[in-house]
Amino acid sequence: MELYISEFSKYVITLLIALYTCECFLVFRFREESRRSGIYARQNILMFAVHFSCFVVVCFETGDAAYLFFYAFQQIILYAAIVLFRMLYPRGNRLVINNSCMLLCISFVILTRLSYERALRQFIIAAGSLAIGLFIPYFVHKFRFLKNLTWIYALVGIAALSVVLILGQTTYGSKLSYSIAGLTFQPSEFVKIVFVFFVAGALCRSSGFFEVFTTAVVAAIHVVVLVCSKDLGSALIFFIVYVLMVFVASGNLFYLFAGAAGGSAAAFIAFRVFAHVQVRVQAWRDPWSVIDSAGYQITQSLFAISSGGWFGLGLYKGTPGSIPFVEADFIFSAIAEELGIVFAVCLILISLSTFIMVMNLSLKLNDKFYQLTAFGLGVTYIFQVFLTIGGGTRFIPLTGVTLPLVSYGGSSVLATLIMFSIIEGMSVIREDEAAEERKKLRRAKRRKVKKPLQEPGENEMTNDSQGEDGEDYEE
Repeated sequence: MELYISEFSKYVITLLIALYTCECFLVFRFREESRRSGIYARQNILMFAVHFSCFVVVCFETGDAAYLFFYAFQQIILYAAIVLFRMLYPRGNRLVINNSCMLLCISFVILTRLSYERALRQFIIAAGSLAIGLFIPYFVHKFRFLKNLTWIYALVGIAALSVVLILGQTTYGSKLSYSIAGLTFQPSEFVKIVFVFFVAGALCRSSGFFEVFTTAVVAAIHVVVLVCSKDLGSALIFFIVYVLMVFVASGNLFYLFAGAAGGSAAAFIAFRVFAHVQVRVQAWRDPWSVIDSAGYQITQSLFAISSGGWFGLGLYKGTPGSIPFVEADFIFSAIAEELGIVFAVCLILISLSTFIMVMNLSLKLNDKFYQLTAFGLGVTYIFQVFLTIGGGTRFIPLTGVTLPLVSYGGSSVLATLIMFSIIEGMSVIREDEAAEERKKLRRAKRRKVKKPLQEPGENEMTNDSQGEDGEDYEE
């Protein structure tokens, strides 16, 4: 019986996630958020169906019905988050919230399969992060002075990264985090957000050479501190985000080409200077030649992905535990092995639809500060997704960054949910801008309608108040 349930569930779960993914892109058929409500409702149903189906399999495979209690708590928190965001911010963007909850569902499922203790910690952090995220759109919407804190963002970001460089804990040769009151933080996750605010604030009024040069100096300090900490994955994200934001703000192709040339030179220098970069490049170029050492992770990841097939081996049927740090760096490989290539591709597409929605918001915003901020946050998110999945599939060398909202990691989950909550706040700002545009359009139409008809030979009279004297008006 368990075998039949496990086999049948693979196809059910794949079908449900595929339908959810289709709904992610059907959203873009409509311009108005109000016309998308039916799609969002179907997404919620499909999301909870995927979640429920996965945990039914978990209970059958483990023989422990206690997992259903863990599942119930997850459902309560996710449902509460969706409802509260909708109630508090009816003009917000529901696709971003739905996709965030969908990715958290996937994270809870795969982490429960890998390690119940880590799944429980991830759930607690996610619940707290969602609670914090409920307040952020309000502050973004109400506190319009955020664009005036440009150099405060720079100082805070450099200071936070410098503290890690000096006092941080060394993990596998890199200084990534430090502890406060027993809680471990990875500041680079949060500084990514602050850095985007800094660049947007510096370039929103002018993107001339002087502004680009000064922001380049500050951005270089961020990157150098990260390089000194040997956090090269985060350094790469900061660099790419800066170059693309400068290009969008200025529209100057020279900055884009200069950034590409500078990045290539920096990559070559990093390869020559850092031994662990040489090891990772060797593991990327020919992992089979170093399968017993540097290439072990990537080869095990490739074995896992290839063995999963289209629909996966089924939860608890694979061996994802054979991949070192699978819950952080190689979570995508574990998903592909046990839930299938189709499921894994749907995960990529869900992330891509979130990015497209954020870019769509960025294009619609009138205020250049918020426009650049939305663009920078969207690029930060999707580039991190690219680095994680690209590294795990041997498309690019491994960088050691996590898959947002899916991989195990409290700082990453909190920072990503804060990022999406900021985007929700900007969605509300965009709705305010649209409402103001509609008001101006109505006023313009009223002025046009009130223009009086002129009799031949009479003096032209353009004062709107003349309508009160009983004159005829043209439509």
